[in-house]
Amino acid sequence: MLLTITTTTSPATDLGFLLHKNPDSHFTATLSFGTAHVVYPEANHDRCTAALVVDVDPIALVRARQSSSGAELALSRYINDRPYSTSSLTSVALIKAFSTAMGGRCKERPELVNRPLSLEVKMPVVSCAQGEQLVRKLFEPLKYEVEIHPIALDERFTQWGESSLFAMTLRGEVVLAHLLSHLYVLLPVLDDEKHYWVGQEEVDKLLRQGQEWLASHPERDLIARRYLRYHHDLVDQALSRLFDDESEDSTNGEAEQSQETSVRLQSLAAQRRVAVREVLRSLGARKIVDLGCGEGRLIKELLSEQGIERVVGLDVAHRALKRASLHLQLETMTPRERSRVELLHGSVTYRDSRLVGFDAATAVEVIEHLDPTKLGAFESNVFGFARPTTVVVTTPNSDYNSLFSHLGEGEFRHPDHRFEWNRQEFDRWCRVVADSYGYSVVISGIGDEDVERGASSQMAVFSR
Repeated sequence: MLLTITTTTSPATDLGFLLHKNPDSHFTATLSFGTAHVVYPEANHDRCTAALVVDVDPIALVRARQSSSGAELALSRYINDRPYSTSSLTSVALIKAFSTAMGGRCKERPELVNRPLSLEVKMPVVSCAQGEQLVRKLFEPLKYEVEIHPIALDERFTQWGESSLFAMTLRGEVVLAHLLSHLYVLLPVLDDEKHYWVGQEEVDKLLRQGQEWLASHPERDLIARRYLRYHHDLVDQALSRLFDDESEDSTNGEAEQSQETSVRLQSLAAQRRVAVREVLRSLGARKIVDLGCGEGRLIKELLSEQGIERVVGLDVAHRALKRASLHLQLETMTPRERSRVELLHGSVTYRDSRLVGFDAATAVEVIEHLDPTKLGAFESNVFGFARPTTVVVTTPNSDYNSLFSHLGEGEFRHPDHRFEWNRQEFDRWCRVVADSYGYSVVISGIGDEDVERGASSQMAVFSR
């Protein structure tokens, strides 16, 4: 099993300081399933390569599995691609060989730790049954250039179908510690078969290694599922903790930089709910679906309206629905109260017959979380298929962002936002959607309003 890390950032031999491995020495570490070696095929001012070579003992690997599971093992446990392809074995070797570098520490040259380097990672054999598409979904959002080539099967075995093995190269300008954390988490995700028992400790490892990037990764749910081997309780726990940390970071971080900004954002969320509730009340909506309901805060306010007969909340995240259930206290409701509310798991980008027949649909701070390529599906499913009488959409006004002291130029209000529109962009989108699906639209602002930049949030009310 081989993985190489190369830098061309001069002086390239700084890589040795960051990895805490002398290019003139041969490092070895004993693993439960074999031995890890670190050597430098090249090390000069312009180019330096560190090679992690893992010598896997298949017998030791099987014994380790047997001791943890006690199950009778098939011959395939002894004869497989584990000694050759990168996998969870590689992750264990990475943390064993480069733990100090992964922790972002460099005692001799601390100024190097946060310096982005021009790095190239080569893995001659990577196992991924889902193929090139999954590789790109995992690594390209992290700003890597991905080069991947399938490894063809011997012509004698072509009847087995396409090979699941690939040669892979990653290139990017990246901090070394970040690169190592990406590899540590994502290589087992690609392979989807950890060689050891997955328990509570793996949740902690995932959150520790992913703390700098996982929350904003568009495939974070998929990463958690595959990293934790589809143990749903662990997955829910990990995503819930990630969600909590993310919310706490965004609120506390803002508060540390500007208490006024934090209060303004919290106040804005409340103002949005009031504005949406007032619109629905004025229109006499009785059956409402809240798309992307999150913790159910809008649902709770709508249930206080006596004229509303039924409120349905839809969200793609199981953890959000669990939090909504707790927030709404569904288990303590009377049968009559309980009959007015329902929580559904689903996505706004897929047609869903359960969303048909409502007076109104709300999408409060939802569209900016969608990849722009999926906006068309949202429009078609909500305005074309479900076709409620009224659709209320709110989204941030990016013109106003410059008034938030904690935001730099071009930064978004939340790490999971895929875009944020200014007033002109939102107006253009609303007009096109209204014309395409037979709605009229009225656009207004929510929250504090600046003479030049408009209101902090913007709301569109579509009616037919």
